[in-house]
Amino acid sequence: QVQLVESGGGSVQPGGSLGLSCTTSGITFSLYSMGWYRQVPGKQRELVAIITPGDSTEYVNSVKGRFTISRDNAKKTVYLQMNSLKSEDTAVYYCNAKLAYGPSRTTYWGQGTQVTVSS
Repeated sequence: QVQLVESGGGSVQPGGSLGLSCTTSGITFSLYSMGWYRQVPGKQRELVAIITPGDSTEYVNSVKGRFTISRDNAKKTVYLQMNSLKSEDTAVYYCNAKLAYGPSRTTYWGQGTQVTVSS
């Protein structure tokens, strides 16, 4: 069965750093684009960062220069390193896997992990 399991969330002070991990099972990891999304109450879920099977990356403008997404195909894991955190980064962060090849648009989601940035 497909599983995406996130870890690394928690509480940090503004300006601090936090690293998130998402381990996967049940998918051919190398065929999937992996993304991190975040959501706060009353707002739509937004794409934070994405990394393709070819290691191309994209970021939402608000995190450019502060966040780094990476993947380890051997470990079937995607990471999000978050530096210079701001209170506006507070959200539930979700891991996403989307099949990048073929006609399928199969997408899987993790359970989410809370990130809180406060002084």
